[in-house]
Amino acid sequence: MIGIFDSGSGGLSVLREILRFLPEERFVYYADNANCPYGEKTPEFIQNRSREITEYLLSRGAQIIVVACNTATAAAITTLRNEYPVRFIGMEPAVKPAALSSKTGVIGVLATAGTLKGSKYLTTKGIYEDDVKIVEHVGQGFVELVEDGILDGPQAEETVRKSLQPLLDAGADRIVLGCTHYPFLRDVIQRVAGSDVQIIDPAPAVARHLVEVMKEEGLLVGNVASTSSATEATRHNGYSVTKSAEATLKPDIELVTSGDGTSARRILSIILEEDGFRHSNQ
Repeated sequence: MIGIFDSGSGGLSVLREILRFLPEERFVYYADNANCPYGEKTPEFIQNRSREITEYLLSRGAQIIVVACNTATAAAITTLRNEYPVRFIGMEPAVKPAALSSKTGVIGVLATAGTLKGSKYLTTKGIYEDDVKIVEHVGQGFVELVEDGILDGPQAEETVRKSLQPLLDAGADRIVLGCTHYPFLRDVIQRVAGSDVQIIDPAPAVARHLVEVMKEEGLLVGNVASTSSATEATRHNGYSVTKSAEATLKPDIELVTSGDGTSARRILSIILEEDGFRHSNQ
């Protein structure tokens, strides 16, 4: 069984990508929305919550855990790996593909304050900042929009524009989404940025890495979806919608929340319905 956790609904964007490859696996998703957002919490707080959630997921039978939160990855994944005997998959800053593909030599990074201060991000940034200009900005209000279920419309566009405009003004032609909540605003981000700007979400790469690790550890229960079916996708509401043979399957997903789970349930239902899935517990 795969355990996944995030500060709230954002990690569902990662689950969405994982389902494209592993539709037959069992999942428990923990949304710590009573403490969302993590972006301004102390590292100690995030580490303690990550321990508590990890212990819960292990008690439910998790054999591998995806930390589907950039901020929690930055603050806690090293601690978790040192203290628990299971494999942890974290979020990787997608600076490399942005830097290697930029035509203007300027890339923008939208992330939480915690992620931008994290050692993993700073190390990756240090590798490429001599080759490209890296402009950063906190996505102010982005997490709150997603948690409130506001994924489009005038309020979302105004909020996105305020944080995105400084990156565009600096000449960025690649925008890295450094928070798992942000892909749910991808349509708005793309509309504000314009068609010449590429939006880069690290979630697909994280999903592929999870598959590789599970193969290595002998943890796969079901089949891995073919690469072709997992990549033939359209865009809708900020995430990929894949129409394939796997759409007839019913993913086994248990959604657990520490607070009001209305938004998380709504977003999960949208993901499953628009992919042609039906929640096995519905």
